[in-house]
Amino acid sequence: MQIRDLPYLDPGVPDVRSGLRFLLWLGRRQLGGQIASLAWGVLHFASVMALPYGVGFAVQAVVERSGTRLALAGGLIALATVGIAVGDTMLHRTAVTNWITTAARVQQLLARRTAELGSALTRRVAAGEVVAVSTADVEKIGWFVEAVSRFLAAALTVVLVCVALLVYQPALGVVIAIGVPVLALGVLPLLPRATRLADVQREKAGKATELASDTVAGLRVLRGIGGEELFLTRYRRASQEVREAAVRSARMWSLITAVQVLLPGLLLIAVVWYGLGLVADGRISVGELVTVYSAVMLLTYPLRHFEEIAMAYSFSRPSARRAARVLSLERASGVSGGSGVSGGSGSSRAATATAPTTPTTPTGDLYDPASGLLAPAGTLTAVVCGDPDAAGRLGERLGGHPAEPDGLPSVLLGGVALDDLPREAARTAVLVQDKDPVLLSGSLTELLDVPASGAVSPQAALAAAECGDVLDALAQAGLDGDPMGAPITERGRSLSGGQRQRLALARSLVTDPEVLVLDEPTSAVDSHTEARIAEGVRALRAGRTTVVLTSSPLLLDRADRVVLVHDGEVTAVGVHRELLHKEPRYRAVVTRETDEEQLTAADRVDEHIADQIEETA
Repeated sequence: MQIRDLPYLDPGVPDVRSGLRFLLWLGRRQLGGQIASLAWGVLHFASVMALPYGVGFAVQAVVERSGTRLALAGGLIALATVGIAVGDTMLHRTAVTNWITTAARVQQLLARRTAELGSALTRRVAAGEVVAVSTADVEKIGWFVEAVSRFLAAALTVVLVCVALLVYQPALGVVIAIGVPVLALGVLPLLPRATRLADVQREKAGKATELASDTVAGLRVLRGIGGEELFLTRYRRASQEVREAAVRSARMWSLITAVQVLLPGLLLIAVVWYGLGLVADGRISVGELVTVYSAVMLLTYPLRHFEEIAMAYSFSRPSARRAARVLSLERASGVSGGSGVSGGSGSSRAATATAPTTPTTPTGDLYDPASGLLAPAGTLTAVVCGDPDAAGRLGERLGGHPAEPDGLPSVLLGGVALDDLPREAARTAVLVQDKDPVLLSGSLTELLDVPASGAVSPQAALAAAECGDVLDALAQAGLDGDPMGAPITERGRSLSGGQRQRLALARSLVTDPEVLVLDEPTSAVDSHTEARIAEGVRALRAGRTTVVLTSSPLLLDRADRVVLVHDGEVTAVGVHRELLHKEPRYRAVVTRETDEEQLTAADRVDEHIADQIEETA
């Protein structure tokens, strides 16, 4: 795989049983690139280690006053130089390719898992951790995978050089064969502590990232309640903890680096001391001593990769563990025995819904066996829950994507369990817009360019969602006065809450799914706008099944059917005005009556019934 061929058509199915297994799986998937990098690495390191032999050969030629041998030494040095240049260039090229393609594979896997989990992801993993895994952790994982081939090339070169020195000059070769393993393994006692300190640093950095992400996401609310200083203090404390952990980790790695400088220096001293004695005794020549000395000095270069692979592993291990944890998350499903994939993907699932309805997409009534909720096909059904959280969970169930496995029967659409449908078919059939829909950055045209049936135009959806003032504001912000091309900032932060909510509603309406589930779609707009939106949605969705989770009287009054859900079960069904007069629980939720007001209302109803009995008598 080359960089130009990205993205992968299929990034594969990762082994996420542990962080180490995930790293090994990535390495196997990059086997071709690893072999190429290994080959170029061996060429590069071998060429570097050939220089000492050329230099020693040249020194001995000068001592012996041999022009022919000096010319041969020059040719050997020139050949080694070419090998160094070519090997280093191609090693860098293949290593960077391995790094980038590994990182791209991990990012594709994370993106695929995010799309499958949808809004359930941030309920099971902190948003800051997801950000950390998708950015810094991906780089560290790629670093380790590409460093493996360079380390293997360096290790192979070290072994070959030691064997060559034993053959070339056995007296000094024995010293080197004993000393090099000490150099390579001398830092091993320090690595466990260094790894623990690196893990602590990564953990604290991840928590700081989570805190920063949560703070930025809730900045407007924090300013409203005056909590900026509190969260700033918390972030300062977390930042200082990260700094202190990083300093402790850096000290340990500095000690490891110092040891790797000290030990080769001691080996060089031993080689020179012993070699000078051998020269004085006439057992070796000056050129041979120069060759061995130069070889030992240059061995420190490939030995550096032993330190790098240890550092890369210690930093990538917690990153791989976090990535494996996210990738191991599965969609919650009911007990229908289906495939476990189903409709909706998050804030406004229009972003991941599939295109036009296919013959395999079921149609008909939407029914939830767990609560008894029935939404007849082609009607506007309003659902009232006293608990907003319960309403959110019900909305997730209706879309077939509960945040956690609940062991309850799957929701049925036309008698077909959503859990038994392929994800694409389920998302085409049922679209869920939750309470806090997310607007991605880009133009309004890009925002509304979502997979859709094509039956609803962006203009019609914007009109139904009462986005006229939003278009005016965007036209003023645009360079050419065209609201459709005006930029929308990330999460729509440049817009008010009501404007964001209406644009998200328009995006969902454009998709035109078989069933549209809206959770409090008008909670941030005024009553006049809300009334017009209710009429617009009712008209635009005529003939389609629409379920609105709300307690707004304006929306409830325009619904074909109103259902009251209490403690997870349907307790009353009717129309708004009928339930308002006959069902105390419904009246309490919709009118926000207190317990005392409910008792007073009940007394009035009892008096009215008593009057009717007396008149009848």
